[in-house]
Amino acid sequence: MSQHDNVRASRDEAARAGILPAAGPPAPDGGPPRQRQNVELPALGFKGSLRFMWTQLTSMRTALMLLLLLAVAAVPGSLFPQRPAGPEIVNQYLEDNPVQGEWLDRFQMFDVYSSVWFSAIYILLFVSLIGCVVPRAVKHAKDLRSAPPRTPRRLSRLPEYGKVLLESTGPAPAVAVEQAARILKKRGYRTDVREEPDGGASVGAERGYVREIGNIVFHLSLIGVLAFMAVGGLLSYSGQKILVEGEGFANTLVSYDAFTPGGAFSEDSLVPFSMTLESFEKVFDRESETHYGQPLDFTATMTVREGPEGQVEERVLKVNQPLDFGGTRVYLVGNGYAPEITVRDGNGDIAFQGPVVGQVQDEVYTSLLTIKVPDAQPEQLGFVGFFLPTAYTGEDGVAVSIDPELYNPELNLNSYSGDLGLDEGEPQNVYVLDTDDLTELNNRDLESGGITLSLGESYDLPEGKGSIRFDGVKPYVGLDILYDPGKWGVGIFAVLALVSLGVSLFVRRRRVWVRSATGPDGSTMVEYGLLARGEDFGLREENVSLRRQFEKTWPVVAPEDASGEPGESDDHQATSSTAGTTGATENRPE
Repeated sequence: MSQHDNVRASRDEAARAGILPAAGPPAPDGGPPRQRQNVELPALGFKGSLRFMWTQLTSMRTALMLLLLLAVAAVPGSLFPQRPAGPEIVNQYLEDNPVQGEWLDRFQMFDVYSSVWFSAIYILLFVSLIGCVVPRAVKHAKDLRSAPPRTPRRLSRLPEYGKVLLESTGPAPAVAVEQAARILKKRGYRTDVREEPDGGASVGAERGYVREIGNIVFHLSLIGVLAFMAVGGLLSYSGQKILVEGEGFANTLVSYDAFTPGGAFSEDSLVPFSMTLESFEKVFDRESETHYGQPLDFTATMTVREGPEGQVEERVLKVNQPLDFGGTRVYLVGNGYAPEITVRDGNGDIAFQGPVVGQVQDEVYTSLLTIKVPDAQPEQLGFVGFFLPTAYTGEDGVAVSIDPELYNPELNLNSYSGDLGLDEGEPQNVYVLDTDDLTELNNRDLESGGITLSLGESYDLPEGKGSIRFDGVKPYVGLDILYDPGKWGVGIFAVLALVSLGVSLFVRRRRVWVRSATGPDGSTMVEYGLLARGEDFGLREENVSLRRQFEKTWPVVAPEDASGEPGESDDHQATSSTAGTTGATENRPE
């Protein structure tokens, strides 16, 4: 090893140890290596940084990532209860899980779809799609006005190629090109006839522009879906109402049993209308042995009035046949029985009188009843039990319902007295009676036994606490009242997205060039080539179809070994070229 090599090895070792800077490449004259100079990258600046961030945001990759992130962000909405759907369920979850619930609430897991982070993803996706699609739409609009690409010099290098030689009676080269252009136009191509430098003529043709249009329309439709979903989320509202036969409803906030407004909801947007449930009819199966007693049809007869000046008219409400009031739809979603009950307190005064809505528990309409009587004196009263439309008591002494019709209606109740907790101002579920601070008066396990009432019967409570009477039964209906101004836009753009997606998937973009010139013997020679933008399994069939069209139009000289079928001969038949694959993938081949 020479002295120069020893010095270089020592410097390299010192550089690795951090004593000397790293050596650069050797000098051209073989001398000691040059020292590397630190290269400073130019700063982007404020405008450059904004341009870089905008480019990254509006890329298709970013849009796909945001779309996937939006789907993942929606998962907590199905894992945890949401306040708009059921605030009482969220409150119960917070009571059952105080530590975990507090942290989840801090991250807005109970208000996922209106949370800051979900809205941020939604807005970023919206902006990304707009920034991605609009430039593509502008560029494609320019492409639609531009001529097809120039004719390649060597058509034989294209994936599909054919050549025909016309008889002496055939048209001249320029006329043949004009006729080829008309054939291509009939097949949906956009054509451009041009002269060739050697005195011949050619035509460039292209079709399948609708493929890119479908792709652009698909992404614009996604933007439309997002926009109308946002409109619906801001301006829509939904509510629930239970109407007992004979009761009315006016479309005001105080009339709803439950109400969920949109983010930008205003009470002024409530469509003025009113309705009354006149009657409700049920039809049950009475012929089938396997489905006996199952419901077949429900019909609610309503009297309605649209607006304060509207005329009162009768309408029929059925399942999947809602009532429409200026965009607000009323759906029939449930029904049941509401026993009419009269409760007298210990002083003999009527403390409660009217129908009590029962929660249907099974297919035979066994209904859970909860009755709260806060006006009873000297102590408040409460009742919990079941309403049985067709009661039957078995050998074990337990009464059950065996049919949904009112053949033998019966009440089975337990009674309580004490403080119901309604005076404390805290909201309570009307279908739940908290018995922790109440005294139980009636129960089948007590000496007084439970309360069993048939239609028209009454019962005196123990210790002179009062009495209860079963007066009658009325049907009720459960209604969903929905207003969503964005649903039609979402539906239209969703259908448009599916149609445009099919167009972008199944339409193929193809290019065809036809050149005609005079051959050595003075006859007209026509050659043509085909190129697909992307993968196209039907390009070969298009070649054969064009060949057949040309043979029908011109008097073609048949080769000596022709078999009579196009695409099966030598030079004069449609052939598939395997050469020039690099040029075949270029947008404008030579």
